[in-house]
Amino acid sequence: MSEPQDRRAAITGIGVVAPNGTNPDTFWKATREGLSVLDRVTREGCEHLPLKVAGEVRAFDPAATIEERFLVQTDRFTHYAMAAADLALDDARLGLADTPDAPYSIGVVTAAGSGGGEFGQRELQRLWGKGSRFVGPYQSIAWFYAASTGQVSIRRGFKGPCSVVASDEAGGLDALAHAARAVRRGTDVIVAGSTEAPLAPYSVVCQLGYEELSRETDPTRAYRPFTDAACGFVPAEGGAMLVVEAAGAARERGAEVRAVVAGHSATFTGASRWAESREGLAHAIRQALREAGCAPEEIDVVFADALGVPEADRAEALALADALGEHGTRVPVTAPKTGIGRGYCAAPVLDTAAAVLAMEHGLIPPTPNVIDVCHDLDLVTGRARTAELRTALVLSRGLMGSNSALVLRHGAVQ
Repeated sequence: MSEPQDRRAAITGIGVVAPNGTNPDTFWKATREGLSVLDRVTREGCEHLPLKVAGEVRAFDPAATIEERFLVQTDRFTHYAMAAADLALDDARLGLADTPDAPYSIGVVTAAGSGGGEFGQRELQRLWGKGSRFVGPYQSIAWFYAASTGQVSIRRGFKGPCSVVASDEAGGLDALAHAARAVRRGTDVIVAGSTEAPLAPYSVVCQLGYEELSRETDPTRAYRPFTDAACGFVPAEGGAMLVVEAAGAARERGAEVRAVVAGHSATFTGASRWAESREGLAHAIRQALREAGCAPEEIDVVFADALGVPEADRAEALALADALGEHGTRVPVTAPKTGIGRGYCAAPVLDTAAAVLAMEHGLIPPTPNVIDVCHDLDLVTGRARTAELRTALVLSRGLMGSNSALVLRHGAVQ
């Protein structure tokens, strides 16, 4: 059995399908340049709805990478997951032959908030418009938030521990933490992450109940957290999947340890209680640092939750000061999601992917569309900032009250 040090949870592969790039390279190039791809919603059936701006994945053809028999069974959010998982596994150069106990030593963990709304709406329209004989047999599974875990594991033949995390938008980080703990306990590999597709008409209507959702029609003004002009968040589709495996095993097979999941913690403070999220998020940060054995001043960059609601933004800024002390007002903070939208559970996984890439390149990506910061934060805006990055903190909060913090160490840090 490997020594405990060798069972550190290493990120060895990254797969991304996002509004600003459908592979890690294009995603990182757009992210480091601070490009904003927010635009008018074009999804059929959404034209008359109050949500006008979103982050859509437009340069993606699922049929180019996913077999027809899986496409007909699944919704768009699972198409993203299968494609991102393929990219992550290829990036990690991992096959069944690389794990001695495969396929039982490889598992899948995902988080999802919106589920398969597009698939479900289509089948329900057939039910009421044509009758039950016209409803496809996959209606019972394609909409379900667990569909991505199931389909990725079935398609790739993985028979190890598989699960789904249901903990609000913060579930994206919690899924990565769940994967890391499974690896520390002895599982060889976990494919973990989150993808979302919340831009079908039914899904959008459900989101209109969120007071925090931006109704702004100008894409450059629709999502501007930490400013006086903050008016809510813009939703997005897509997401990321990561390969998490034991660091020792990864090195033995010649894989690069790109980052280590060093610490995590989660709390709950209640739906839309943004002032209270200050205490809950600060507690999560402290506990994540404690698990990582990391002092506050060791944090080199923070990838912020950045909701875009004044009360929530203030709470996040204060939580950083509470948890990190004076360092909380000096540490560079960024929120690349303002250029692609906030993809619910997928948002913090995309932030995690960006954090790993930022540490590798020594570059903090900027926060698109944000100029005048009204909180005591060193928010990186305008252009990327060069920095030596050894440790990153990724934050996430959910509309229903979950808070989560994840500490990442650069793969070169021993």
